Amino acid sequence: MTSKTETIEGAVAEYVTAMIGGQLFGLPISRVQDVFMPERVTRVPLASREIAGVLNLRGRIVTVIDMRARLGLPKSEDGKPPMAVGVDLRGESYGLLIDQIGEVLRLPDDSREENPVNLDPRMAKLAGGVHRLDGQLMVVLDVDRVLELAPDAKAA
Repeated sequence: MTSKTETIEGAVAEYVTAMIGGQLFGLPISRVQDVFMPERVTRVPLASREIAGVLNLRGRIVTVIDMRARLGLPKSEDGKPPMAVGVDLRGESYGLLIDQIGEVLRLPDDSREENPVNLDPRMAKLAGGVHRLDGQLMVVLDVDRVLELAPDAKAA
C-alpha cells in the first residue's frame, strides 16, 4: 500500500522517516495524513499503556498511540517534546507518537528485504520489511499492524 512511481530503474516507494528510541523507521507516505506536535493529550481511563490518550486535531478526535510503549521501549529521557504522525485506519484517526520526524525517502522497491532473523521481535511484529541504508537499517512500519491494538483499547 505504498505510494509507488515507475522510474527507469523500476518501482520506487516513498517513506516518511521517523526516529523512535534511536531506531530509524519508515512509514509509507500514502498512509501518512499529517505530522504535528501533539498538544493537550487527554488520558483515557483504563486504556492500555500504549494508548497515550486522545486529542482534538482540527475538529477530529484522534487516538494517540505511544510508539515507544508499543515497541516495548522505555520513556524518552531527553526532555524533548514528542512529534506525532497522523494516520487513518477504517475512517478512524490516530496519532503515532515518535521521537523525531525525518525526511521523505524515495527507495527502490527491489531494495526492500524481508525482516532479518535478528530483528528485535518487538519491532518484527510491527515491521513490513527493512531497507539497508548507508550505515543503518530502516524498519518499514506496517501501519495496520501498529494499530491492531487500537480498536480494543479504544472501546475501554
